[in-house]
Amino acid sequence: MERLVVIGGDAAGASAASQARLRRPPGELEVVVLERGTYTSYSACGIPYWVGGLVDGPDALIARSPEEHRRRGVDVRTGTEAEGIDLDRREVAVRDRATGAASRLGFDQLVIATGATPVRPPLPGIDAPGVHGVQTLDDGRALIDALAPDRTRAVVIGGGYIGIEMAEAMKLRGLDVTVLDRGAQPMSTLDPDMGVLVHEQMEAMGIDVVTHADVQAVETGPDGRVRAVVTADGTYPADLVVLGMGARPNTGLAREAGLPLGDSGGLRTDLRMRVWGGDPRHAGIWAAGDCVEVLNLVSGRFQHIALGTHANKQGRVAGMNIGGGYATFPGVVGTAVSKVCDLEIARTGLREKDADAAGFAYETATIQSTGRAGYYPGADKMTVKMLAERTTGRLLGVQIVGRDGAAKRIDVAAVALTARMTVEDLTALDLGYAPPFSPVWDPILVAARKAAQKVGAADRV
Repeated sequence: MERLVVIGGDAAGASAASQARLRRPPGELEVVVLERGTYTSYSACGIPYWVGGLVDGPDALIARSPEEHRRRGVDVRTGTEAEGIDLDRREVAVRDRATGAASRLGFDQLVIATGATPVRPPLPGIDAPGVHGVQTLDDGRALIDALAPDRTRAVVIGGGYIGIEMAEAMKLRGLDVTVLDRGAQPMSTLDPDMGVLVHEQMEAMGIDVVTHADVQAVETGPDGRVRAVVTADGTYPADLVVLGMGARPNTGLAREAGLPLGDSGGLRTDLRMRVWGGDPRHAGIWAAGDCVEVLNLVSGRFQHIALGTHANKQGRVAGMNIGGGYATFPGVVGTAVSKVCDLEIARTGLREKDADAAGFAYETATIQSTGRAGYYPGADKMTVKMLAERTTGRLLGVQIVGRDGAAKRIDVAAVALTARMTVEDLTALDLGYAPPFSPVWDPILVAARKAAQKVGAADRV
């Protein structure tokens, strides 16, 4: 019987294993999943909302447990860590984390779905009790268990997606929250002129945001627990510290095995999610999820984007191909949404610095509108920024900050980017209208109209 070994049992790995098992006849393919943790197929994106008390966990965040996978013919081995990949012998070195017992597991095909590793800089005190990363369900449980009535001050290091979501979670738990971000504004996935809107609104919510923060150490008390975060410009008292500094592709095993990595350190695959660097030993090696690089369809460049949406799709593509079918993952346009309290944040495509790096000449247009007709109860402000290529008018990127259903409007822009539409094309879209849902001119259309005008003006110069 042919054996497929999958390293990693979350979104990408579990999807690949399930699809491969489903598509091959019984008795033809043995599927073994090695998962170093306790859980499989869970929503890491839901952890901040569990910590904040908005949703139940951890069971509610699990799409399919190890037992459910086993009932479907997938041999899931939790608490089992892959420690090495031998391409010559076609084996994975394995260790049981509970007993320490080591073994080797042969494979005919291998899926690497090792995910991403949270950035944890080598600062003094960074590993002290009270400092929490938030990557797995076990991390979420540890943070919830650390909450106590006498712990009233939280410092979040990092103002990206995880940082702002964890700031909200700590605020909902009643803590005083300070966010330390090294950038000019939080949410560096936005241009600074949009990030400042997030900064201002977080401050209005009672969350202190410190930018240009050069974190130098985590200070501990006599009991060894965290008591403050030290920056170049000041010290911020803390009973809990949450790390939200982003993540890097977890490709240590792949690198040691000599598999090809891209500029960001993620595994480089083809459209079918096969790892191929020109070495015959790479045959039958696949990768998916947060450990791989993806092609940005707007810039034409590869980048690392850690998102569950991509991981599930890539795992499914790998599994379908392993199972004898045919599927591809063509790339992404860089769409992401988030929120902090009632403020919604969305982006897709390129920021200004991305467009500059890719060599585009472009125009920008920023408008303010409302999510509903201005006279309808609950209408609130929304800011939309749009980038369009000079002369051609091709849409390059959109960013939205607002309330009242602002974030999901980004999906219109994501479709337009994928279809390589121009901003002039966008102005003619037949979008849904009724006063409870949109003004007569939807904010996306208003921004597109302004961008088209600027492109036209630039073309006449």
